Formats: sequence, C-alpha cells, structure tokens
Amino acid sequence: MITLIQRVTQANVSVKDREIGSIGQGILALVAVEKQDTEKQADRLLERILNYRIFADSEQRMNLSLRAIQGGLLLVPQFTLAADTETGNRPGFAAAAPPEQGRALFGYLQQRALAVYPGVQFGEFGADMQVALVNDGPVTFTLHSRVAAEG
Repeated sequence: MITLIQRVTQANVSVKDREIGSIGQGILALVAVEKQDTEKQADRLLERILNYRIFADSEQRMNLSLRAIQGGLLLVPQFTLAADTETGNRPGFAAAAPPEQGRALFGYLQQRALAVYPGVQFGEFGADMQVALVNDGPVTFTLHSRVAAEG
C-alpha cells in the first residue's frame, strides 16, 4: 500500500457538495492499494501513519507522532497513487488493485483505524470527492507498507 501523508491544520472531504469527513490539526492520508497488498500491509500502513513523527516538539523538531499530539486523521482512498509514471505522458494503472480488492482493503483499513484511534474520518471509496486542506509546513511524505515475504 502507498500513502501520501500531509501534516495539516485542517482538512475535509466532500461528495456531491456534502461534507463526509473533517479534521483539525492532524494528518490527511491519501491511500492507494496495489495488487499484491494484504491486510498485513494495511496494518503496517496504519501503524506507520499513527506513529510517524512529523509534528514539532518543544524545540520545534519533527519528533512527535499523530498519537502523541492526539491529532485528527482523515483517510481518503486515492488509487492514482499506484500509477506507473515512469514513461510516456499518460499514467498506467497495472499495479493498482482491482476495485473489489481496493474496496475490501480500504474497508479493512477503516475498521482497524476505528478500532485503534478515536476520531478518525474517511473519504468514500469509488466516489468523486473534493478534498480541501491547509498543509502545515508544508510537510508531505510518501509512505509504503511493504511486508517481507513469509516462508
């Protein structure tokens, strides 16, 4: 799985002019599912999002996690992050999970996030969404959740 996380002072997501998720200070995470991804990758991705130290401590160093500051988390599905952009002028999506797999894994990620972190908000899988944010810094990172093969 791939996520683009952005440290924000506020963010929201709407579908058909109806706000479906909103946070104050925290992390907006755009999430893509790739074909080889499993629930292990979703678990690892959530762990990294919640514990990645991108918020300022008392010395203004990026040393605090989302959990440490008890900030908001807005998870938004975005399959285009899985695009192959290495060649040509049009993205390829061969690495992206098919819609059924993407929906299932994003749903799993939602359930896990709700179970371990209060106040998490979500975008809607497969919907045409409008996302608004105020990036704080700006601070933006791409995280991957690759899990070593077993056996």
